[in-house]
Amino acid sequence: MTKNGIDPKPKPPRGYKTICLPFENEARYEQCLRDDSEYRKHLEHWAGIHPELFPPEIGEGFIFYGSYRSRKRRIDLRRIEMKKSREVYQIRPSFLMPYLTAHTDQVEKALYLRLWNVSFDGLAYVFGRDAMYWYRMTLQLGRPALVGTTVKNPEKLPRHLVADEKHTRLQGEKIYAPTTVADGCFFGVAAASGAGTDDLERAYGEFAAEARELNPDYDPETVGTDGWSATDAAWRKLFPAITVILCFLHAVLKLRDRCRRADQEWVDLVMDKAWDVYSATTRSEFLKRFRRLRAWAKKRAPEELREALLAICGKAKLFAKAYDFAGSYRTSNTVDRLMDYQDRVLYAMKYFHGTVESARSMLRSQAMLWNFHPYGARLRRRDSNRSSPAAELNGDQYHENWLHNFLISASLGGRRNLFVKRKEQ
Repeated sequence: MTKNGIDPKPKPPRGYKTICLPFENEARYEQCLRDDSEYRKHLEHWAGIHPELFPPEIGEGFIFYGSYRSRKRRIDLRRIEMKKSREVYQIRPSFLMPYLTAHTDQVEKALYLRLWNVSFDGLAYVFGRDAMYWYRMTLQLGRPALVGTTVKNPEKLPRHLVADEKHTRLQGEKIYAPTTVADGCFFGVAAASGAGTDDLERAYGEFAAEARELNPDYDPETVGTDGWSATDAAWRKLFPAITVILCFLHAVLKLRDRCRRADQEWVDLVMDKAWDVYSATTRSEFLKRFRRLRAWAKKRAPEELREALLAICGKAKLFAKAYDFAGSYRTSNTVDRLMDYQDRVLYAMKYFHGTVESARSMLRSQAMLWNFHPYGARLRRRDSNRSSPAAELNGDQYHENWLHNFLISASLGGRRNLFVKRKEQ
């Protein structure tokens, strides 16, 4: 792994040679199969309005490269060859799941219920098949690149991030799920056996690698953390110019926990003063309120509270860094909300029972489900661009159905530039 967290010779991921496109229905797809001119017109239409779903050289032209019939689904799939690179890609309609495991509409409702912790046995009871079928169906959602699938325009890559490690268990042993979040979406999630700098650099490096596949010059400005030294060191190794911002919320919660022995009235007073400091609108006012809090702590705070208060006051400049970056995250609320969703799902599963790799795939599939799950009907009726977290981030969506939208977004495995970069290497 390089200093940027990118493997110079990554293993080709599954699915990165498959282009997924929408068709109005299966009848329209069959019509295109029978008429090459109609099929070409359909491909050129989508390549014109959404070139991100195709290989970068699609503008140089393509030719049809035959087809094959799936015995599993009894349907024909076409291939195209890029004129410039001579690379061959398969076209899959969005009404079919990857590897033709099912028709999308047949599994869409069951996969939606996975977001709300319905067990695999419960899905099998209601929708048929068996628990392992639904387990594998869920797991395959985690195969595409998380960043490339979620973000369709490199300009939408977040400049400000929040990161934390979810503590979980694999066969009874503690493991960690380093998680990167911004704008209400998961941008990175991995499984790590330890919480040291090297372990976290490898885990967070997956996000760095995927983001730089989308934009080689990507360099976020800030990342909010809870102050764990290994986390901070890992991010500085991956992005040397990044500014690490200490989470104010974690500091206040730690202050509250250290003050449990004090009288509750004093604890409430200290909490009010701490959040009054946080509400300052400028850096100078923020530091001024911290100086007042320090002076008050030295003179009036009970002994059992004084040490904790002075400790938080000593970190004032670390908290104040957020004022130098408009839009940065001053607390970890953004990642905490999504990790709360992780926690509910993992608790319902009784955590992990397989391998680290299967745990990683399940974590990534949970992240994809969250990013593309549909908002409530009332919100979607009020604002069509707020149909899901990913649609809200991108300001658009490819299909009104959330699972179709995910499959189309995952065209080329979410790695549109990967093969071109591999050839250059």
